[in-house]
Amino acid sequence: MKRSGKIASWIASVLLALIVVVLAVVTMFDWNRAKPFISDKVSQAIGRPFAINGDLSVNWQRDRTGSWLGSLLPWPEFTAKQITIGNPDWAAQPQFAQLDALQFRLSPLALLAHRIEVPSLQLVHPSIDLQRDKQSRATWDFVLPQSSQPSGWSLALGRIGFDRGQITLDDATSGVKLQVMLEPLQGAIPYDQIVAQQSTDARAQAGRSAGTDAKKALDRAATSANKNDATATVGNAKSSTVYLFGWKATGSYRGTPITGHGRTGGVLALQNASDPFPLQADMQVGDSHIALVGTLTDPIHLGALDVRLWFSGSSMAKLYPLTGVTLPDTPPYATEGHLKAELHRGGSRFSYQNFRGRVGGSDLAGNLLFVTGGERPKLSGDLHSQLLQFADLAPLIGADSNAQKQQRGDATAQPADKVLPIEPFRTDRWQAMDADVNFTGARIVHGEALPIDSLSTHLVMNNGALYLDPLRFGLAGGSVRSNITLDGSQAPMRGLMKLDARHLKLKQLFPTFAPMQTSFGEINGDVTLDARGNSVAALLGSANGELKLLMNDGAISKTLLETAGLNVGNIVIGKLFGDKTVKINCAASDMTAKDGLFDMRLFVFDTDDAVINVDGTINFASEKLNLDVIPHTKGFRIFSLRSPLYVQGTLKNPDVGVHAGPLLARGAGVVALGVVAAPAAALLALVSPSHGDSGDNTCGVVLQQLRSSGKMMPSAGKTPAPAKQGKK
Repeated sequence: MKRSGKIASWIASVLLALIVVVLAVVTMFDWNRAKPFISDKVSQAIGRPFAINGDLSVNWQRDRTGSWLGSLLPWPEFTAKQITIGNPDWAAQPQFAQLDALQFRLSPLALLAHRIEVPSLQLVHPSIDLQRDKQSRATWDFVLPQSSQPSGWSLALGRIGFDRGQITLDDATSGVKLQVMLEPLQGAIPYDQIVAQQSTDARAQAGRSAGTDAKKALDRAATSANKNDATATVGNAKSSTVYLFGWKATGSYRGTPITGHGRTGGVLALQNASDPFPLQADMQVGDSHIALVGTLTDPIHLGALDVRLWFSGSSMAKLYPLTGVTLPDTPPYATEGHLKAELHRGGSRFSYQNFRGRVGGSDLAGNLLFVTGGERPKLSGDLHSQLLQFADLAPLIGADSNAQKQQRGDATAQPADKVLPIEPFRTDRWQAMDADVNFTGARIVHGEALPIDSLSTHLVMNNGALYLDPLRFGLAGGSVRSNITLDGSQAPMRGLMKLDARHLKLKQLFPTFAPMQTSFGEINGDVTLDARGNSVAALLGSANGELKLLMNDGAISKTLLETAGLNVGNIVIGKLFGDKTVKINCAASDMTAKDGLFDMRLFVFDTDDAVINVDGTINFASEKLNLDVIPHTKGFRIFSLRSPLYVQGTLKNPDVGVHAGPLLARGAGVVALGVVAAPAAALLALVSPSHGDSGDNTCGVVLQQLRSSGKMMPSAGKTPAPAKQGKK
């Protein structure tokens, strides 16, 4: 052998011997001697006590899935037993986490590039205690040591696997106390099977929460979704995605019981954003039910949540503490939709797409987007309803019954002697977020007799102020348009309302009242109010403004007003006319309001037999009535009652009777010119010929007479009879 060959052979032998010696030393090395050093370095790195209380061992295996060079080298697989991670001093429990064992593999080649590459980490029987106190200090917030120089090392963690374990949460800030137990399933369950089962369970729960109509609505929604692959395939789940673990949770939220269960996958991918982690949850918080099934991807960067989501319960307002979204008080509800969330530390986007559901007796569908990260979170979207029950809107202003209030969890009982709702608006929640939502209702039903054609509104909430601009109703062939502002940033809240009603057809407004079906009459009106208060009762009890209303060519009866729920009106009409139907040539009203006291500047009914004048006040602060109803018989016509009536008592319990003597201050059928001229002139702006009626509007003639004369004149087309008074 040549000299150079001998030298090369000698060098190779020495290197091989060194490698053998190193491998022998590393393999035979007692790694338990390194535990104090490792525990100290990890404790410094995480800012918490870290300890390996059991054995530390290393098993060497080749990585056959890597490159050809990487697959030749053995990789160390570390197993550390009885791991503990301490809590900060203020925490109630000494340990943040305890594990029976921690297993992970380490890439040797990556160490040459100052990179710690851990493709997989396995947690064996983890027990984790999470706590947050009233000062918002949280045990899961690790205070890492600060360094002026960037580290030359980097960490790449691939996947986290786990098995049986438990998690305890005690959050004093939100009032949540929870214990979660995690158990491996007896066998893997395919993703599609979980989706189908959760859909069935959620629809059954919807039936229990909101009735059989809600269950049917979600059944139809699921059928529609299955016809659309894009909607039916929730998340990035692949056909091979399976659930390996089940979990159960018990606890409370601010004293309200919480129970839940669900399933998850077995390995959570922290680096690969395309590898979905399957999730399924079914939670009951009080009487609110939340269920979801779908996937989470790229959790280390708070990546994306893509799930099918179900909500149901007694009132949507109860979801606010759980979701942070300000929602109104509603009747029992149930919805199903597709939630896609982009989760980022600086702000997140939650999109509830193509959801459908039921709220009381009404259907509801649409798309909503909730964005966090700005000055305030913001909710935006479009909602629509094909059939909206008018009664389902009552909880919005606290006008539902005490039993319904109790069901949706409101403790503000309506007093038995009050008509106006006293339930306060939740203005504190209005300041928690902004909103920009459009709503349309194709058809609204109020009982069976009063169909409202449509409803639409643009709701804007900004810094505690709520705007309905505009709020439109299509009613009885006409329209009601209003602009409403409720400024919850002020205390007490300021409310502004401007409303105009145009061309409301009487025969459509009262479709079951036969005498009105031949009428061409209509109603027109204007309302402008400025008020302060935190409830409907408080707002009306402090209102300033005016109300004008005009009705021509109609009819009225005690039975009609009783059916319509106009308690005071049906008693008065019954006293005046008995049970018969009376033709109304014109009804005109002009009221002013100051501090909740509505004063009748002009309130007159013109009939064939008499002119009825109403004078006095309605105090909405106390709900007390103080009115005089003064009938003026036309000539020789026989009229059953010529003595004035009084209307006293309250809106809830009116007292109507006959004045013992004539009201001399008001004369015998003469109204002072200065009293009626200005209101009559103001009401002329509301006079508009009925569609299809070329004749003069009877209210126009009556108002002109009131404007130009100090006496109540007979209605248009009537020949005045010689004046002759007779006793009743």
